[in-house]
Amino acid sequence: MRIIGIDPGLARVGYGIIDDIEGKKIMLDCGIIETQSSQKEERRLLEISKDLSSIINKWDPKYAAVEKFFFYRSSTTISVVQARGVIMMTLGKHNLSIQEFPPMQIKLAVTGYGHSDKNEVLKSVMYDLNIDSPPKPDDAADALAIALTGIYLQ
Repeated sequence: MRIIGIDPGLARVGYGIIDDIEGKKIMLDCGIIETQSSQKEERRLLEISKDLSSIINKWDPKYAAVEKFFFYRSSTTISVVQARGVIMMTLGKHNLSIQEFPPMQIKLAVTGYGHSDKNEVLKSVMYDLNIDSPPKPDDAADALAIALTGIYLQ
Protein backbone atom coordinates (compact mmCIF):
# COMPACT_ATOMS: atom_id res chain seq x y z
CA MET A 1 0.00 0.00 0.00
CA ARG A 2 1.25 3.47 -0.84
CA ILE A 3 0.13 6.38 1.31
CA ILE A 4 0.60 10.13 1.27
CA GLY A 5 0.65 12.01 4.57
CA ILE A 6 -0.26 15.70 4.53
CA ASP A 7 0.52 18.39 7.11
CA PRO A 8 -1.73 21.28 5.96
CA GLY A 9 -0.77 24.93 5.89
CA LEU A 10 -0.88 27.95 3.62
CA ALA A 11 2.78 28.96 3.62
CA ARG A 12 4.06 25.36 3.80
CA VAL A 13 2.28 22.08 3.19
CA GLY A 14 4.29 19.09 4.34
CA TYR A 15 3.97 15.83 2.44
CA GLY A 16 5.42 12.36 2.87
CA ILE A 17 5.07 9.27 0.71
CA ILE A 18 5.48 5.82 2.28
CA ASP A 19 5.15 2.30 0.90
CA ASP A 20 3.99 -0.38 3.31
CA ILE A 21 4.98 -3.72 1.84
CA GLU A 22 4.17 -6.69 4.07
CA GLY A 23 4.79 -4.60 7.19
CA LYS A 24 8.01 -2.99 5.95
CA LYS A 25 7.68 0.77 5.73
CA ILE A 26 9.77 2.53 3.09
CA MET A 27 9.97 6.31 2.75
CA LEU A 28 9.82 7.18 -0.94
CA ASP A 29 9.72 10.97 -0.76
CA CYS A 30 9.00 13.87 1.55
CA GLY A 31 9.15 17.62 1.32
CA ILE A 32 7.05 20.75 1.31
CA ILE A 33 4.87 22.72 -1.02
CA GLU A 34 5.81 26.31 -0.30
CA THR A 35 3.86 29.41 -1.27
CA GLN A 36 5.06 32.99 -1.13
CA SER A 37 3.35 35.47 1.18
CA SER A 38 3.81 38.14 -1.47
CA GLN A 39 1.27 36.35 -3.68
CA LYS A 40 -2.47 36.82 -3.40
CA GLU A 41 -4.15 34.12 -1.36
CA GLU A 42 -6.08 32.70 -4.33
CA ARG A 43 -2.77 32.23 -6.21
CA ARG A 44 -1.26 30.46 -3.20
CA LEU A 45 -4.24 28.11 -2.94
CA LEU A 46 -4.05 27.33 -6.65
CA GLU A 47 -0.33 26.60 -6.33
CA ILE A 48 -0.99 24.16 -3.47
CA SER A 49 -3.55 22.30 -5.58
CA LYS A 50 -1.33 22.16 -8.68
CA ASP A 51 1.78 21.05 -6.79
CA LEU A 52 -0.12 18.46 -4.77
CA SER A 53 -1.64 17.08 -7.98
CA SER A 54 1.85 16.75 -9.45
CA ILE A 55 3.06 14.82 -6.39
CA ILE A 56 0.02 12.52 -6.53
CA ASN A 57 0.51 11.92 -10.26
CA LYS A 58 4.20 11.10 -9.71
CA TRP A 59 3.77 8.66 -6.78
CA ASP A 60 0.23 7.35 -7.33
CA PRO A 61 -0.74 6.80 -3.67
CA LYS A 62 -3.99 4.96 -3.01
CA TYR A 63 -4.64 6.40 0.43
CA ALA A 64 -4.18 9.76 2.14
CA ALA A 65 -3.77 10.69 5.80
CA VAL A 66 -4.31 14.34 6.72
CA GLU A 67 -3.80 16.12 10.01
CA LYS A 68 -7.11 17.38 11.37
CA PHE A 69 -7.04 21.10 12.05
CA PHE A 70 -7.65 22.43 15.51
CA PHE A 71 -9.01 25.93 15.73
CA TYR A 72 -6.78 28.49 17.33
CA ARG A 73 -7.50 32.15 17.74
CA SER A 74 -5.07 33.66 15.32
CA SER A 75 -5.11 35.79 12.22
CA THR A 76 -4.04 32.84 10.02
CA THR A 77 -6.79 30.39 11.05
CA ILE A 78 -9.10 31.14 8.09
CA SER A 79 -6.24 30.92 5.57
CA VAL A 80 -5.08 27.56 6.93
CA VAL A 81 -8.64 26.22 6.86
CA GLN A 82 -8.98 27.37 3.24
CA ALA A 83 -5.68 25.67 2.33
CA ARG A 84 -6.85 22.49 4.04
CA GLY A 85 -10.08 22.64 2.03
CA VAL A 86 -8.09 22.91 -1.20
CA ILE A 87 -5.94 19.96 -0.09
CA MET A 88 -9.01 17.82 0.67
CA MET A 89 -10.59 18.78 -2.66
CA THR A 90 -7.41 17.91 -4.55
CA LEU A 91 -7.13 14.53 -2.80
CA GLY A 92 -10.79 13.86 -3.59
CA LYS A 93 -10.27 14.84 -7.22
CA HIS A 94 -7.67 12.08 -7.42
CA ASN A 95 -10.11 9.58 -5.85
CA LEU A 96 -7.92 8.91 -2.83
CA SER A 97 -9.38 7.35 0.27
CA ILE A 98 -8.82 9.94 3.02
CA GLN A 99 -8.52 9.56 6.76
CA GLU A 100 -8.02 12.47 9.18
CA PHE A 101 -6.15 12.40 12.47
CA PRO A 102 -5.85 14.99 15.24
CA PRO A 103 -2.33 15.76 16.53
CA MET A 104 -2.74 13.81 19.77
CA GLN A 105 -3.79 10.67 17.88
CA ILE A 106 -0.76 11.00 15.57
CA LYS A 107 1.58 11.24 18.57
CA LEU A 108 -0.10 8.26 20.23
CA ALA A 109 0.09 6.12 17.08
CA VAL A 110 3.74 6.93 16.37
CA THR A 111 5.24 7.06 19.87
CA GLY A 112 2.71 5.33 22.10
CA TYR A 113 2.10 8.54 24.06
CA GLY A 114 -0.38 11.23 23.01
CA HIS A 115 1.57 14.07 24.62
CA SER A 116 4.97 13.33 23.07
CA ASP A 117 7.11 16.26 22.04
CA LYS A 118 8.32 16.91 18.50
CA ASN A 119 11.71 15.31 19.16
CA GLU A 120 10.14 12.06 20.37
CA VAL A 121 7.89 11.94 17.30
CA LEU A 122 10.88 12.59 15.05
CA LYS A 123 12.91 9.80 16.66
CA SER A 124 10.01 7.38 16.23
CA VAL A 125 9.56 8.35 12.57
CA MET A 126 13.28 7.81 11.90
CA TYR A 127 13.22 4.45 13.69
CA ASP A 128 10.03 3.23 11.99
CA LEU A 129 11.30 4.21 8.53
CA ASN A 130 14.88 3.07 9.22
CA ILE A 131 16.41 6.41 8.20
CA ASP A 132 19.59 7.86 9.69
CA SER A 133 19.03 11.58 9.36
CA PRO A 134 15.96 13.64 10.24
CA PRO A 135 13.70 14.54 7.33
CA LYS A 136 13.80 18.28 6.68
CA PRO A 137 12.02 20.58 7.11
CA ASP A 138 9.83 19.84 10.14
CA ASP A 139 6.64 19.97 8.04
CA ALA A 140 7.92 17.04 5.95
CA ALA A 141 8.81 15.03 9.06
CA ASP A 142 5.33 15.77 10.46
CA ALA A 143 3.76 14.56 7.20
CA LEU A 144 5.68 11.27 7.51
CA ALA A 145 4.33 10.85 11.05
CA ILE A 146 0.82 11.46 9.68
CA ALA A 147 1.38 8.87 6.93
CA LEU A 148 2.65 6.33 9.49
CA THR A 149 -0.47 6.98 11.56
CA GLY A 150 -2.55 6.19 8.50
CA ILE A 151 -0.73 2.89 8.10
CA TYR A 152 -0.98 1.95 11.78
CA LEU A 153 -4.65 2.87 12.19
CA GLN A 154 -6.05 1.62 8.90
